[in-house]
Order: sequence, then structure tokens, then C-alpha cells
Amino acid sequence: AREGLADAVRVARWAETALPRGGPAAQPAAPAEGEGTLSEATAARAAGELGLTPAKVRADWDTARLAGLVEVHGGVARPGWRLRAWDRDDSAVLRGWVALFDAWSLVHPGPDELTPAAGAEVIEAVPQLLTLLQLSDGPVPVTQLLDLLEQRVEELRTQRCEIPYGPRTEPAAEPGEDVPLATLLDWALHGLAAVGALTYAGGHATLTPLGSWSVWVRLEQICVAAQSPAGNIEQPAEEMLRGCARLRPQSARSEYRAWLAARPVGSAVAELLEAARGDDAMVRSLAFEALRVVGAPAEAEVRAAAEDVSLRPYALLWLAEHDGTDPEDAPLVLSRQEATWLWVDTAAAVADHGEAPLLVRHLESAVQPTVPALLADVRAVGHPRTVQVLVALAAAHPDPALAKAVRRAAFQVHTGGA
Repeated sequence: AREGLADAVRVARWAETALPRGGPAAQPAAPAEGEGTLSEATAARAAGELGLTPAKVRADWDTARLAGLVEVHGGVARPGWRLRAWDRDDSAVLRGWVALFDAWSLVHPGPDELTPAAGAEVIEAVPQLLTLLQLSDGPVPVTQLLDLLEQRVEELRTQRCEIPYGPRTEPAAEPGEDVPLATLLDWALHGLAAVGALTYAGGHATLTPLGSWSVWVRLEQICVAAQSPAGNIEQPAEEMLRGCARLRPQSARSEYRAWLAARPVGSAVAELLEAARGDDAMVRSLAFEALRVVGAPAEAEVRAAAEDVSLRPYALLWLAEHDGTDPEDAPLVLSRQEATWLWVDTAAAVADHGEAPLLVRHLESAVQPTVPALLADVRAVGHPRTVQVLVALAAAHPDPALAKAVRRAAFQVHTGGA
């Protein structure tokens, strides 16, 4: 995977160092070409500095985009998390190759007469072709693959068939029927060979080790998605997290893995962070537990989330653990203000979803050495749930004197007093 993406990494790193950070590394060459196409001036400059042709630079740039080595936002390119993790994280390399593998139909353009419907049929049939290659464990004749493709396309067209009502008309030609399936198979095999998933020569196709691995990864994802213990796999992120609230940690992690396996990682991370920005502190905490299961692919989004006051403590803890800090030592990265915010947020989750004794015990987790010091910091931190948390704590605490002090603090926050 590293060898196959080496040229794309070279161009991506050139763009990272040679162009101004946040500058227009990628701009549409023309409106019709869409955003992300390398501008002519930038391609010529890269070609001169790297000793390549502009066409080669463009091809490597497109590969870098498809592999997630660079991310294009509007007309601006920036390094992707896979490029930053390239030298230290083998999983980033493999994920980049899988992203390129999934985009094989973009890497190798189809024949001119290819219609979108016909292309979609072949793309949907490719997993069956790859499975046959995997099970055969050796070269497979193209004629055998063509037979399987014909069967699969026929199944897809039958599934689309609808029973007409009213007078019957002459059946319309199926989309793409003017393109022979042999031509479409040839396109698919060349595309898969272009990304390194198989070799294609002499009328036979053979999976490469990377191609074989990718098939097993897909099968594993299907199996993981099928092992949803609580049945929340189809739910949006917030509902899934609420469904995991009563599960044991190991069962909850299994549920997170199943939910994540059924979604593209980027959209899953975005959905989890959106749920974390809601009003429910319990959902916020569980969202970051699910993001721990995601791991490195979530790093850029979590780092950006650290700018959000309500998410900052959770994001800083996540980043510390991701960088190798022991989970027990991770809270040391928080400032006193951030730790106090997290204490109030956790107390809000306990007050909303837990029992009174848990809220009382939560006092012991505060970084402040005394209750008066804690109350002073809680008043200063400005958490929107401060009053409700203090009222609930006062009602739950068995010590009348301490409960009175907590109620006084709640009243002061409520009225804006010092």
C-alpha cells in the first residue's frame, strides 16, 4: 500500500510544504471541472520542482485526493489526517489504499458510451466478482467472471422491474444494453488493476495480496455490522448513544463498532460530534466514547472540536489518550477551568440520568481540595447547567451544612450574586 501510494504522498507533501498553509493549492481549472482540480500554474510549478510532467503531477494529485491524503474545501487544499499519520500509523496507509480501492471507477474512466445506469450495475456487481476471485485463490478466466457478471446484472435488472398497470407497451431497452458486458467487465478489471487490487493479463484475473485483504476487510465489516447487540445500528447517532447508556462498557463498544461499520467514517464522526453538541451531557460523554472506537480517522475533527467550549475538555482528553497518554493521567492535560467545566457537565449527566448517591460521590472527583473552593470555581466557570446541578446536589447530600452551602451557591448563580 505504501509503494502504490508513494507518488501521491510525494505530491501531497510537496503541496503541504511549498504552498502557503491554507493557500489555493487546489482550484477549479474551469467551472465545469469542479472543485479540487490542480490549477495549471500549480501543476507546472510542482512538475518543475519534482522533475515530473504536469500530467503526472495531476494524476498523482487526483490519487492523493481519492486516498484522503489531501482534503479540498472549496478552492483550498489542506493535508488530510492520513498524510499526517503516514509515517507512524500503518492503519492510515491501509485506510488510504482502501479509499482509493473504493474509487476505482474514478481512477480508470469508463468507455465513452458508458451510461450512469450501466456503470452503477457493474460497480454493484464488483463485490461478487472479487469474492469469486478470493475463493478461487488463483487466476480466474475472464469468461468465468463474465458469466457471473451477466447473472448479477440480470438479477439487478429483475429487482428493478415493476409490474405495469394499464395498456402494455413495448419494453424499453435496459440502460446500458448498448454496451456489451464484456466491455464493461474489461473496464472494471482494468480499473481494479489500476489501484493494485488485482492483476489482469492473458485472459485471467488474479487478486493481489492487497486485493485479497480488502475482500476480507469488507466481509469483516459485514459481520461486525450484523453483531449489533442492542439493535441500534439503523438509528441516528443520538438515539444509538442513548440506547447504549445502560449497556456494560464492552457491550457498548461492540454496539459502537457495529454502528460505525455501517457508515462512512467521515459522516459517522460528524454525526457523533453533532450529537455531542446537544443539550444532553450524557450523550456528549458517550459520543466521545464512540469516537475512541473510531481512533485516528477522527483526529482532525476532534482537534477542531476542541475550539468549542462545551466539547473542549472531552476533546483534550481524547487527544491526550490518542497520543499515548495513560487514561488515568489524561485529566492532567486539563486546566483547572476545563476540569471544573467537565465536572459540572458530568454532574449534569448524573443528575439527569443517574441516582442521588452517584451525584454525592461525584464530589470526590473534583480537582479542588475543598467544597468551598469547588463552589467558587463552579460559580466562575459559567456552565449553563450550574444552577440545576447545585440544586440537585444540595437535595441529595446528607450533610445539612454542606447542602446549605451548595444551595446558597445555587442561589447566588441564579441571581447573579458574587
